Amino acid sequence: MSEDMLNHKFDYVLRLADNVMVLSQRLSQWCGKGPALEEDMALTNVALDLIGQARLWYSYAAELEGKGRTEDDLAFLRDAHDFHNFLLLEQPNGTHADTLMRQFLFDTWHYHYLQALKQSTDQQIAAIAEKSLKEVTYHLRRSSDLVVRLGDGTELSRKMMQTALEELWPFTGEMFIDDEIDVAMQAAGISPLSSALKVAWDTHLADVMHAATLRLPDANSWMQKGGKQGVHTEHMGYLLAEMQFLQRAYPGAQW
Repeated sequence: MSEDMLNHKFDYVLRLADNVMVLSQRLSQWCGKGPALEEDMALTNVALDLIGQARLWYSYAAELEGKGRTEDDLAFLRDAHDFHNFLLLEQPNGTHADTLMRQFLFDTWHYHYLQALKQSTDQQIAAIAEKSLKEVTYHLRRSSDLVVRLGDGTELSRKMMQTALEELWPFTGEMFIDDEIDVAMQAAGISPLSSALKVAWDTHLADVMHAATLRLPDANSWMQKGGKQGVHTEHMGYLLAEMQFLQRAYPGAQW
């Protein structure tokens, strides 16, 4: 494998790790603060699933890099511009409606992406995808069900879910933009093009929104981008300050 290709693969796997790590951190902020005990536990369990997936991706990224860094180094000792997660995932939790809508929008992408990754020519990536898909299948079922229940619920719950959808919508376009790394991975048979998932994402979204009596925003509206290239919203720095505090204050600390 050429050095350029190895670097692309490292960056690619790091993106997958950053996505689930950042969302896990966001969801963990609900622990002890959920609107109901069952939902508090469910959000925390999803966060635990995602951090477990992040560990697998970070460990493989560290192996690909070959510079002696560990999963902890990659998670806790990089600055905001070194993270390459979707901007959607770093957005604040907001209300419970905001959190659920963010989860649903990502779960739909994540499920279809992992389905495609099971066919990766990289056996390690395919194995992590297959293991993660078992958890993400549940995540998508759960978030889809809650969007329907709240969207087709009371007048207030429907209004809150519609507002959450409209506010988060500008961050969804980034999930389907292909760049140099995506093209290189697809050419090597390692991953699908992000754009190839758009039809499946749109179809599931339309079905759930119809059942939830929610109105989809204009598909051609302006979209945010930059997270995959390390350009983030102002929220990312605050998220990392909380997530990385212990490791940076007490270098090398272990449980």
